[in-house]
Amino acid sequence: MTDPTPAEFLRSSYEYDLPEELIAQEPAPQRDGSRMMVVPRERGNPEHRMFSDLLGFLEGDELLVLNDTRVIPARLFGRKDTGGRVEVFGLGPWIGAETVALVRASKSTRKGHRIRLGDGDEGPEAEVIEALGEGQFRLGLTGGGSWLDVFEALGDMPLPPYIRRERTSAADRDRYQTVFAAEAGAVAAPTAGLHFTPAILDELAERGVEIARLTLHVGLGTFLPVRVDDIREHRMHSEAWRLSRETAAAVNQAKAAGRKILAVGTTVVRTLEAAAGPDGLVQAGAADTNIFIYPGYHFRVVDALLTNFHLPGSTLLMLVAALCGREAVLAAYAEAVRERYRFYSYGDCMLIR
Repeated sequence: MTDPTPAEFLRSSYEYDLPEELIAQEPAPQRDGSRMMVVPRERGNPEHRMFSDLLGFLEGDELLVLNDTRVIPARLFGRKDTGGRVEVFGLGPWIGAETVALVRASKSTRKGHRIRLGDGDEGPEAEVIEALGEGQFRLGLTGGGSWLDVFEALGDMPLPPYIRRERTSAADRDRYQTVFAAEAGAVAAPTAGLHFTPAILDELAERGVEIARLTLHVGLGTFLPVRVDDIREHRMHSEAWRLSRETAAAVNQAKAAGRKILAVGTTVVRTLEAAAGPDGLVQAGAADTNIFIYPGYHFRVVDALLTNFHLPGSTLLMLVAALCGREAVLAAYAEAVRERYRFYSYGDCMLIR
């Protein structure tokens, strides 16, 4: 008889009940107007505050690290030459006349099909070059050019499926993007960063908080569920990251001085921990990572985390549980439900410190 799997490694141990009406369908009226639950990494009761109170929970000498990826409006609509309506969800590459995309259509899509992109008859045309399986196709722009230009001109923001609307708006183009977004390449937002305003960033800097940036392009795999019962058997999707020499130096100097590293979002955690060596020093560079962080993981770099509330059973929830404990996180989530916090991408946030 085999020993039972410890609770922290069971997918079912990360489920919780969430009323559907708590899934935020719109952002708060103001970026910094979200609520913020403050959760101690060690034992202690959560506090209920507003995101605008963030400064009051910082010592003033922290290194705050942001993900400056920019979300591409990667969702396009069009028509096949046969007349059928088509949805194209770009996966990259973005530069050049060829890309890989998920293609959804009422009838099967095959090599050689042509797709008129956009809502009118004058949009650019793409040809299906190759079927790659699992709904993915290689597409080429028949007139040349760059897919990035096409997506920027005609695309909808790729809101996650739990935000239920057919088409996105100009407001989504603004609010599903951080104010510090710079490097194009993501198909999902680093949502913890959505709460920041230029004024709050300025105030942080004035108080002595050092701000550094890195880039991790959030991919479609961020929404993939864990399908195995023992989470140790799960294989993460791979995402591309880049860490500059300046940011690596800032992180290493802060650690050497005993200053806290506050990661804004799980993508920053994954990048910093992937870039760290056994000695805890991070190396500048660019690479892909499929690092999977769950309870039992020893953090080499990150001390504190600002994050939104995550889906039940998700790898992101498991990462948060690795930082402050599974039972503490689930208790905090249960309290968030009782207190009617707003969940997921456009929802409220949690500061773990």
